[in-house]
Amino acid sequence: MTVFRIRMNGQELEITAKEGSNPTILDAAKQSGISIPTLCHHPALEPYGSCRLCTVEIEKSSRRRFVTACNYPLEDGLIVDTCSAGVMAVRKMILELLLARCPGERRIQDLAVEYGVARPRFLLEDEDCILCGLCHRVCSELVGVSAINAQNRGVLRDVDTPYGEPSEDCIACGACALVCPTSSAAKRENIYPLLASDIKQIEAQFLDGTMDGDLGVVRRMLAGRSDIQGQDGGMVTAMLLRGMERGLLDAAVVVRADERCGAVAFLAEDADSIMQARGTKYVRISVIPALVQALQKGKKKVAVVGTPCQIRVVRNLQSQGYFASRFPDAEIFLLGLFCFESFDYARLKSHISDLFGGLDLDKAAKVQIARGKFLAWAGGQEHSCRVSELGGLVREGCDYCGDLVSRLADISIGSVGSPEGFSTVIVRSGRGERLLEGLAFEPKEVRREDILKLAAMKKKNAEQNFAEILGGFSEEIEAEESLCPAPSAICRREH
Repeated sequence: MTVFRIRMNGQELEITAKEGSNPTILDAAKQSGISIPTLCHHPALEPYGSCRLCTVEIEKSSRRRFVTACNYPLEDGLIVDTCSAGVMAVRKMILELLLARCPGERRIQDLAVEYGVARPRFLLEDEDCILCGLCHRVCSELVGVSAINAQNRGVLRDVDTPYGEPSEDCIACGACALVCPTSSAAKRENIYPLLASDIKQIEAQFLDGTMDGDLGVVRRMLAGRSDIQGQDGGMVTAMLLRGMERGLLDAAVVVRADERCGAVAFLAEDADSIMQARGTKYVRISVIPALVQALQKGKKKVAVVGTPCQIRVVRNLQSQGYFASRFPDAEIFLLGLFCFESFDYARLKSHISDLFGGLDLDKAAKVQIARGKFLAWAGGQEHSCRVSELGGLVREGCDYCGDLVSRLADISIGSVGSPEGFSTVIVRSGRGERLLEGLAFEPKEVRREDILKLAAMKKKNAEQNFAEILGGFSEEIEAEESLCPAPSAICRREH
């Protein structure tokens, strides 16, 4: 352990830190029970220093100056004042500017009251983003998806997706909305954050059945095998083909193999193109461009086949009225696939080639994950390895998804819980029932406990990763609970 001897607010303090770590003034204040307000800081993220609300005054080599506590490194002999008259004036000015920019945001209002800022002298705006950077930093630094980022400079600075287009990378994990100190992230149109409360609302709005723990809303559950040779029981392909035959569907957004990137989403408008998409591709592909293309072409009844994250994205847009406002006559059927994790295809392809003596994943007759193994068939031979050996190839963001069974889909399909050669089918809505109507298949019982076990494992993994994010809030809550409305109490000494 390293010990730093500093003076803070007139107190002689000894601050301990792990060897090799780089503690800051803010770390020292927290360790000593001294509260410093922040808006852009989160302990799980790299210090950013954008909000400037953590400004303190330091004395070093007989010189005094203002610095931001969240990213100023601690050093022996440092003299720090967290609530001098100058510090209080700086914070009040910052809050006055923030209140003028975002007058309707509760977090800013509360801080303004604490610091005695009643009404800003500046022209009031109608913004909700304070440009703290928490949303895009958690997306890139922790989740690893980088769906959004800061852009432009000066008064034009903003946070958005590339070119302001609907994101093809967002997985609707909700991390950005969770860390956002205002309502900004939850309102953004080009990303699709979903929190637990949003998921409950969507389930109530679009699904009907009985809530069954981690399986979500369930009307009925079965194992089925169609007469179509596809992945497991071929149930997805059979439902799409039967839906087109009956006129229930006039197009489907599906994913087919692609040598350049492993797989690509495309619009299937006939039986042949649906058959091309048979088999599971263990990669994450955005379905939004192909879905919008289908609706713009005038397709009225469109099925979307996707992994849980892509189903969440579509449901989020549906709940916001995105499709209803632009394509009021369209009906969308969501077929969700079971998914524990997806892979970076380029790295997976290279790894499989090295592991199995040059096997080309693009030319494999079939690829499957079953019973904890990754299986590939090529040249009449079966090649396998344990899924745990592929951990380093998992796509960014998968560890923040706790949904194994596509619980927001109209109907969910996977292999977990079914006998060999069968598909597990979970019907969640009336639309899901219509997809099964008149479909010829061999039914069997489902091993529900197998699905629950894996679903619980997936959920626990996501909760452990989100705990790092939520841990930052517990620190803030403890600090806020120790505060009194008066700035003197915040600084823990009188002026």
